[in-house]
Amino acid sequence: MQTHQTTVDPSEIAKFEAMAAEWWDPNGKFKPLHMLNPCRLDYITSQIAAEFNRDLTRADPFADLRILDIGCGGGLLAEPMARLGADVVGADAAERNIPVAQVHAEQSGLKIDYRHTTAEDMAAAGEQFDIVMNMEVVEHVADPLNYLTACRELLKPGGLHVCSTINRNPKSYMMAIIGAEHVMRWLPKGTHEWSKFITPDELFDLMRNAGLNPVDRKGFVFNPLTWAWKLSDTDLSVNYVTASLKPEVTPA
Repeated sequence: MQTHQTTVDPSEIAKFEAMAAEWWDPNGKFKPLHMLNPCRLDYITSQIAAEFNRDLTRADPFADLRILDIGCGGGLLAEPMARLGADVVGADAAERNIPVAQVHAEQSGLKIDYRHTTAEDMAAAGEQFDIVMNMEVVEHVADPLNYLTACRELLKPGGLHVCSTINRNPKSYMMAIIGAEHVMRWLPKGTHEWSKFITPDELFDLMRNAGLNPVDRKGFVFNPLTWAWKLSDTDLSVNYVTASLKPEVTPA
């Protein structure tokens, strides 16, 4: 499969270019991600620790692990991974996000390799990682299967792929679009397209077709009473996250 042909959707990139300067404002246009970030990090770090037998109580539990944050934005996930000792590459197709991420990392005393590039171009260049973090990106690409295939190619054999997105059903339309964009105004109107949302079963099928083995999925559930997110084993009705592995040996 030709994965060097880009799956970038220019209209989607333009949306995030327009918001780039606000990445690190916890009350700005990316407020939902700032609120969700502790829950995302809990899932990601626990999956990495389990797969690579790492002790999260250590100062640098992810030392010698190479992690790619594809669609890194301003670095909300890349920076915590670097603090845990990982060698982190942050890649984004929205060019304006990169200098924002670079400046913030420098101010934070972190060394992170930020690049304006795509998963397909990195895969074509032969880049390899222990972990690919692919968070809230797949619903914005033009061709999810080709994109996920590129993510699989970017993994070393046995590597871990963590992917989150939004389910497609009436509840997700009400919560992610009507609620987040129109009522709460957490995001600019038009940030998401409901037709591009992907159900958990569809995502698992896409990952299998891309050559990945799905091993876990959980929901991110927002509680309006506590104003906080939590992981759920059963409620994947709106936001959810998955873990999959690249086979140790690629089938002939």
